[in-house]
Amino acid sequence: MEIDKVPAWFLALEQEDAAFLKNFVVKSGSLKEIARLYGVSYPTVRLRLDRLIQKIELSDHQEEEPFPAFIKGLAVDSRIDLETAKLIIEKYQKVRKP
Repeated sequence: MEIDKVPAWFLALEQEDAAFLKNFVVKSGSLKEIARLYGVSYPTVRLRLDRLIQKIELSDHQEEEPFPAFIKGLAVDSRIDLETAKLIIEKYQKVRKP
């Protein structure tokens, strides 16, 4: 595949997320097999997959403005909770609108 044909969401993945996605595909989507491969519990793998899904969705719907995207990224990485992220983005958008 040519580099300009690679989806933006894939290019936005960190190397370890891309490796996780590759392993997920190779193991036919078996979370039990992925848990065994990484030596972690099934819920840990499920959480990692959920966060990866959120990152992909965020990249697909990333806003033009970098600040809201940054705040969403913090929420996806669990550095701030989702409600706090929403409040910050709402306040930012109110202040930014003329």
